[in-house]
Amino acid sequence: MPRSKERLDKLLLERGLAPTRAKAQAMIMAGLVRIDGTPAEKAGQLVSPDLTLEIVEKETEWVSRGAKKLLKALEVFGIDPSGRVCLDVGASTGGFTEVLLSRNASRVYAVDVGYGQLAWKIRTDPRVVVMERTNARYLNRESFPTPMDLIVVDVSFISLRLLLPPLLDILKPDGEMAVLVKPQFEAGKDRVGKGGVVRSSQVHREVLEEFVDFVRGLPGITLAGLTWSPIKGPSGNIEFLAHLSRIPRGGEFSGSMKEMVETVVFQAALALSGNPDRAGKEKGIDT
Repeated sequence: MPRSKERLDKLLLERGLAPTRAKAQAMIMAGLVRIDGTPAEKAGQLVSPDLTLEIVEKETEWVSRGAKKLLKALEVFGIDPSGRVCLDVGASTGGFTEVLLSRNASRVYAVDVGYGQLAWKIRTDPRVVVMERTNARYLNRESFPTPMDLIVVDVSFISLRLLLPPLLDILKPDGEMAVLVKPQFEAGKDRVGKGGVVRSSQVHREVLEEFVDFVRGLPGITLAGLTWSPIKGPSGNIEFLAHLSRIPRGGEFSGSMKEMVETVVFQAALALSGNPDRAGKEKGIDT
């Protein structure tokens, strides 16, 4: 028999996510509470105890808003960077690297094709190895003294189809990856609208289905999870997060691939656009 619903502020207190009920209410009003990834509405909101509650940090606490993407991936996919050797592909200013450091990663290799973007406090952390002006497509086992426990990826203007094969070659036999799937760089020009924005849920579904098929064809890796990014890209693109693992995990999706993709795309449209029905009816190109 399912447990009865409880007030959100009370549930936050019971789970130790807030020190007092008043603080819980303040956090909800400040927009810092998420229920299964969706912003909480009010302190008195009745929610099921089975739902996932998350406290999100204020944007200014991280060197990049992109940190929120990895924070969600770690929580939803159950990834623990503690004590692990990690690779951040597309490090930019260091949002993902900062999250990994905050979760006690033992070492982070921050790779980016650009130069001079990494925030100073990240660049000077002794656990960080800065690898600027480095194209991740050409990384191999000789690029590092040891294989990676965890690889995180947030790149632009390149398809994951070009990056994943070489990255898998430097992943440990029990390693895992959290990668950002950006439809605007996976769909092809014929399915991308004005300003490089993909607004069609149908195209989102197609891109994710194609990505899942691609991963299934890669040796020694499985798709262990799929969700949507809690924030849109700079141009307003809805993006997605995928969990790849060398070892099959109990949390792998048990239904069909189409059901998984359909659910994630619907949730993303509802949370980030507010109108999944309209988004689903839009065509692939904005003219």
